Amino acid sequence: MKELKIIAPAPPKPLTPPPIARAAGTGGDRISATPPLPLERPASADGSVPRRTELVRGRDASLDATRARAADRLKQQRKKKAPPGKKLAKTEVTTPKAAKRKIRIEEQISLQTLAARMSLKATDVLMKLISLGQVGVHINSTLDAETAMLLASEFGYEVEDVAVGEEELLDESRREVSGSVDVQGRAPVITVMGHVDHGKTSLLDAIRQSDVASGEAGGITQHIGAYKVQTPRGTLCFLDTPGHEAFTAMRARGAQVTDVVVLVVAADDGVMPQTVEAVNHSKAAKVPIIVAVNKVDKPEAQPDRVKRELGDLGLIPEDWGGETMFIEVSAKTKQGIENLLERIALQAEVMELKADVAVAASGTVIEARLDRGRGPVANILVQRGTLRSGDIMVAGTAFGKIRALLDDRGQSIQNAGPSTPVEVLGLSGVPNAGDRVDVVSDLRKAQAVAESRIKRTAKAAGVADSGVSLEKLHEMMQAGETAELKLVIKADVQGSVEAVSNALSKLSGEKVKVSVIHTGVGGITESDVNLAAASKAVIVGFNVRPAGKASQIAEQEGVEIKLYTIIYEAIDEVRKAMAGLLAPTMVEKKLGRADVLQTFSIPKIGIIAGCRVTEGKVVRTAKVRIVRDSVQVWDGKIGSLRRIKDDVREVLHGFECGISLDGFNDIKQGDVIEAYEIQEVAATL
Repeated sequence: MKELKIIAPAPPKPLTPPPIARAAGTGGDRISATPPLPLERPASADGSVPRRTELVRGRDASLDATRARAADRLKQQRKKKAPPGKKLAKTEVTTPKAAKRKIRIEEQISLQTLAARMSLKATDVLMKLISLGQVGVHINSTLDAETAMLLASEFGYEVEDVAVGEEELLDESRREVSGSVDVQGRAPVITVMGHVDHGKTSLLDAIRQSDVASGEAGGITQHIGAYKVQTPRGTLCFLDTPGHEAFTAMRARGAQVTDVVVLVVAADDGVMPQTVEAVNHSKAAKVPIIVAVNKVDKPEAQPDRVKRELGDLGLIPEDWGGETMFIEVSAKTKQGIENLLERIALQAEVMELKADVAVAASGTVIEARLDRGRGPVANILVQRGTLRSGDIMVAGTAFGKIRALLDDRGQSIQNAGPSTPVEVLGLSGVPNAGDRVDVVSDLRKAQAVAESRIKRTAKAAGVADSGVSLEKLHEMMQAGETAELKLVIKADVQGSVEAVSNALSKLSGEKVKVSVIHTGVGGITESDVNLAAASKAVIVGFNVRPAGKASQIAEQEGVEIKLYTIIYEAIDEVRKAMAGLLAPTMVEKKLGRADVLQTFSIPKIGIIAGCRVTEGKVVRTAKVRIVRDSVQVWDGKIGSLRRIKDDVREVLHGFECGISLDGFNDIKQGDVIEAYEIQEVAATL
């Protein structure tokens, strides 16, 4: 029987884990994010499932459940209904809007600067502006905020005007400083006007019972004086304005701040140019006029003549059926002074003048100057509120805290109400006469307002540095367009600066142009001299002197400094200087005349004309012209001049002589020889 062998099955090989998938790429060792497919072994003989297979199946089931829940939530959201009247917002992919590009300016901007801020060519911006209908513009034109906004919008930009709101700042400060309303009666402001030397200051002197006129240079008021006078009829505030024609602007300012004008007319002189001008200023300001006919104590006084002449200007006296009060006065004898004051007080009562004393103080700069010891000093007329020592104020482009208040007699005071003239110390600079004065709550706001005004003034004037300005003037002179006298003007007060500048500028004409390249208040400084030296200018000082080393530098640099106290002298001197700038005029001066009696021909010499001098004399060095039948046939020089056989320098009237001409032999009997010379004559304006 064959033996059967039972062979047991080989034991199963141990399972090796599947290889980990490697991601393709640099290095080849990065594990792939995607797991390999699960490798399941078939169930074993006994039907059991390996542990790994169970884990794989569990993971798949968990993933399926997560996907199912997410799908269910999405389905539920889609089934939601929008509330009545509303739609569900749809998710959209949008691009954010481009941010609006802004350009910040302060009231004005030049076209070139605007183009630079937009990173565009100035010519392109200019052409766009012209296409919008703007004419007469160029690259350097200054654009206001509205025009700049329109132009910038064409290129996708927005212009924002960030200039300081001056009025808003002042209004805010007034509200902070002002108290409750307290309206009270105020004194009238009376401006004394009239022609030069008609007695305005002397009349005011008689009213004040003080000697002011004797201190005025040349007897002419050089700047506005403001005075408060106590009278039996109440307090009166007087402004004394200059009468010289150069002070037109100062009289205009006086008329703008006044309630009543006292027009002073000399009874022995009548209506003069400045009288007419004062009447016009007063009428323009709609201010009532009281006429003071002064100097009636003089034997040659003619008050009726004054009434007739002013009647022609529309000022009809009351006794002639008009409405203008005429008061005959004498500043010398004080005749009629009381009557004048009574009439002024009566006029003020009719006007019922009132002002709020509790509001923030405001007023007008009457005059300003730079005092060496005290700094900037401003004469201010308070018009509203109460000005106090220690207040913060802004006056034009100057600002500061009031260090001291002085009345019209130089006495220190603590406060000043409406219709009160005061001197103010403590400003940062010298304001211009006529500038507005406002009290503000703090220095920061005052400085902001002042700086805003400075910028606006500079932009409006198109201020450039002195180098550019002088270069342009130099080019004009080199081109021979006109002779030019350049001036640097310094004076003691701002009003005098304006008056002297205006008076000298009026001297400009076709032949000579006057250029005032710099003006200022205070002494003549080294800076003034250096500017004059660089620009070849003359320095004119009015009631000031050179300070420091100014005189020494002027002498070294050859700068001429002219100092005056009377404006007449300044005008006359500058007129002479202008005449010196003109090129001399070439003028022909006739010397004599000789008639040709006969001619001779001499070998090697030529034709000799035998002549008799019938007018003046014939000079050997003179020029001559030959006139034949009233027609000039030749012009030249004398070759020789002989008397008998001698060469002579000249032949006088009535004598005979022989004349040969240099380069001309066609002289004939009957011709006329006219002798003349060319002289240089200084040109006049």
